[in-house]
Parts: sequence; C-alpha cells; structure tokens
Amino acid sequence: MIVLACPGQGSQTPGFLSPWLEHDEYRGMVERFSEASGVDIARHGTESDADTIRDTAVAQPLIVAAGLLALEALLADGRRDRIAGIAGHSVGEITAAAGAGILGHTEAMTLVSERARAMAEAAALEPTGMSAVLGADEETLLARLAELGLEPANFNGGGQIVVAGALDALEALKAEPLPGSRVIPLQVAGAFHTRYMEPAKEALAAAAARVQPGTPDTTIWTNRDGSVVDDGQRFLDLVVGQVSSPVRWDRCMEAFAAAGVTGIVELAPAGALVGLARRGLKGLPTVAVKTPDDIPAALDLIDQHA
Repeated sequence: MIVLACPGQGSQTPGFLSPWLEHDEYRGMVERFSEASGVDIARHGTESDADTIRDTAVAQPLIVAAGLLALEALLADGRRDRIAGIAGHSVGEITAAAGAGILGHTEAMTLVSERARAMAEAAALEPTGMSAVLGADEETLLARLAELGLEPANFNGGGQIVVAGALDALEALKAEPLPGSRVIPLQVAGAFHTRYMEPAKEALAAAAARVQPGTPDTTIWTNRDGSVVDDGQRFLDLVVGQVSSPVRWDRCMEAFAAAGVTGIVELAPAGALVGLARRGLKGLPTVAVKTPDDIPAALDLIDQHA
C-alpha cells in the first residue's frame, strides 16, 4: 500500500522546476497553471531567487503546481488504482485534493493562489515568524510556549514541532531552549497555522465557496487530526480552517501505520516528508520525486507495493 505525500511551504528551492520544463507536456501544464493562478510559475520556478520564492504569494502556487506535475506523471495509464491514498502537509492538502479527485487542476491552482494571497496579507499585519524545535518533550514544550505566548503550528512527528508567534518570543525560546532540544528559526513570512492567520480564513472561505468539490476517489487523510475524509465538501471546509490551526502530520503518519501503508512517494518539490517518515515511520520504503528522473523509481515502488 503506497501513500502519496504532498509537501508544504518551505520545500521550494531556486530553479527546482527547470528539469520539468525540459518536457513539452509539463511546459503546457505550467502555462495553464500560471493562467489559473495569476503567478508566472515557469519564471519563478526557474529564474527567481530564494528570497522571491519565499514570498507566500509565490511559494504556495509554485509548490502545488510542482505537485500536480508529479501527479500527472505518476497517475497516468490507470495507475491511480495502485495507490492506497494521499495526504498533504499544509498547502500540500490542496495538491492532495486534486490527486483525490476533489478538485480539478484549474480549481486547485485558483484556490491556492487565493489562499496564498490571503495568508500573505494576514502575515503582513504583524511581525511574526516560525521556528522548528527538535528533541523537546512535547508536554514541557507546550507549557513553555504558553508562557511565551507562542503556539504550536506543525506537529511533524519524529521529535519535531514547529512553533510560531511574535519574533521576540521566538528569540527568547532560542536563547533558552529546553534541555536536550534545538531551536532552528525558519525563513517564512509569518506565523502560519496560528491565531495570526484568522484574517485569512474569510477570503479563503469565499474562494472555496465558488468550488464544486468532487467525491474523493481514493483515501485522503486530513491534517486536522489524521482521520480519513470521505466527503469533498468536508475536506474543503477543513482546508479553510487549517490556515489557523496546527498541522498534525504526526497523526497522519500514525494513521498511515495503522492502515498498513508499506511505502511513501513524496511529490515534488520533495524531500521534507520522506525525511520525517524516516524518523517517524522507521524502515518504511520511500521515494522523493524531485525531478522527472525520479519517476521510474517511484513507479517501481508503486508496482512492488500495489
């Protein structure tokens, strides 16, 4: 049983789309994605520097576009029936919704552009940020966050929790980390998946209301709590609420294990989620699809575990 995992913001790197655009079929898709999102996907995915693609309004459409390219390659020729399910981390949930048949490609790109703009505008209201905390006891960390006015944003599993909030509070946590832990500041524009994103929900809800979601045609897990969602409208509602609530990727991985998943293929721009799987699901075979050259290995894994 293979699960497709769709990465979130922070996975993008300068020029990462260049290998995909060497292929005519992917260039045509990228042109359509640019039109639907209002973002020049080809230029930002090949020419823009790290600071430019760190911008939330650019990063999120880029990431979903890359995931859709990988989905096209992996699910062609009837291979969809060989996949046990799909899940996305943060903005990757929009990619996952497309992979599960809840959204079409155009709908996914339109929705992610609205999400990105809304979250970028919310992030601009106050100076906030995010840091990854590695190796801390969860209960002790949550108590410390409450003291500092910080919030957990991503429970990533494998001993990693991303926290978010005011910059001075994040600096205080870094200056005095909990015993045995490390605090790593992240290069992001704001405190995503916290109360600071509440202003983004209204715009995203309005955008989601214009979508007619389909019924999932494969198993899809939600970041809310790792549960399976079998209704497209319910999944969209969760995507809206997710912008101001924590990502529970730890529970998604627990759900994968409980379902008997035997391998994970991470879609482009891949790397982060297979890294978490190596720590949280030790021994599980994984393939990271970063370029079209990685497709054969992913297909081999899918065929072996179908």
